Amino acid sequence: MHRPAPSRRGFLLTTAGAGAALGLGLTAGPAAAGTRPRPHPFGRYGSPAARRTPRTLYVDPHGRGDFTSVRAAVDAAGGDGWTLVLAPGTYRETVSVDADRTGATWIGASGDPRDAVIVYDNAAGTPKPDGSGTYGTSGSATTTVRADGFTARALTFANDWLRADQPDWTGTQAVAIKVMGDRSAFHDCRFLGHQDTLYADTRDLASFARQYYERCYVEGDVDFVFGRATAVYEHCHFRTLVRPDLDAAPYGFVFAPSTAGANPRGYLVTGGRVSSEAPAGYYKLARPWVPSSDPTARPMLTVRGTRLGAGIDAAAPYADMRDAYPWQEQRFAEYRNTGPGAEVVVPENRPQLTRAEAARHTRETYLGDWRPDDRQPHRGRH
Repeated sequence: MHRPAPSRRGFLLTTAGAGAALGLGLTAGPAAAGTRPRPHPFGRYGSPAARRTPRTLYVDPHGRGDFTSVRAAVDAAGGDGWTLVLAPGTYRETVSVDADRTGATWIGASGDPRDAVIVYDNAAGTPKPDGSGTYGTSGSATTTVRADGFTARALTFANDWLRADQPDWTGTQAVAIKVMGDRSAFHDCRFLGHQDTLYADTRDLASFARQYYERCYVEGDVDFVFGRATAVYEHCHFRTLVRPDLDAAPYGFVFAPSTAGANPRGYLVTGGRVSSEAPAGYYKLARPWVPSSDPTARPMLTVRGTRLGAGIDAAAPYADMRDAYPWQEQRFAEYRNTGPGAEVVVPENRPQLTRAEAARHTRETYLGDWRPDDRQPHRGRH
């Protein structure tokens, strides 16, 4: 009998002070909206009385900002270049950033991503209130970003829907955030969920949106980092969860890219680590997603300089999602990874880059002329 996974809902409702010394431990949590408010909710980022710029808005669940919800602030911030500063709190709502709200920046005021949490609990199988069907995978997202030039710092994006609440549902995908815009950057952020946590995608099949995730923490179980974006994950921590509903491996897959066949760049994971709550070998590193909307997709994933913990099946780290699209015919490769999950047990199951090939798989080559800028200090604890 394996230890049950901690409830995402219970995790999110604990206070910021409880268990803070645990660092990445899953019992530590952000401040809830009902807890005692901090005396200076926006820290060094000003306040409504001392606004940083005319296009800076302040959000605080305790009423000391311009708005008490993120959605209301986004609705008010029409056009380009708005900054939202979020005070510590749990913002239980769904939020959408439309394509015309370009150049937006969201900042967690405390600098600790555990303190400001945007969370909701829709799943793909959740019925819509108007009776028109269920939300589907994309519709389940707590936060949806369609705009280009979006930046987030020190925030948590979460979906705390639980399979145990609806054990008979087949639509168990529950997205924390879906990102579709080009030049989207996330620094020191957390993404919490179970299945399909982080949807790094594009607005349409013809666009090759570039995304950058730096020092981020992502957790989940099935395909929990997925989509067709060109995305760089630098110094990120991916954590796989236990599955109380399953008795045997595999529990799930970390990555499920769906890169367009015409796109020369898919997912790049560099300088990170993959850890697990599950027993050794119970997770696959990746499987290719060739969606029915794009049967010409040729998923691409490169993992380099990353520590793969014992939770990854070293002998067979990749699997097929559909027999018609075997992973061996996709673009999966590794380079100089370490850890028990990176051991080359069966060489034909671990395609490796040469040194010359690895030189073409870097942050710079994937992002092209875009250089995401991170001038903010970071707390180093997610």
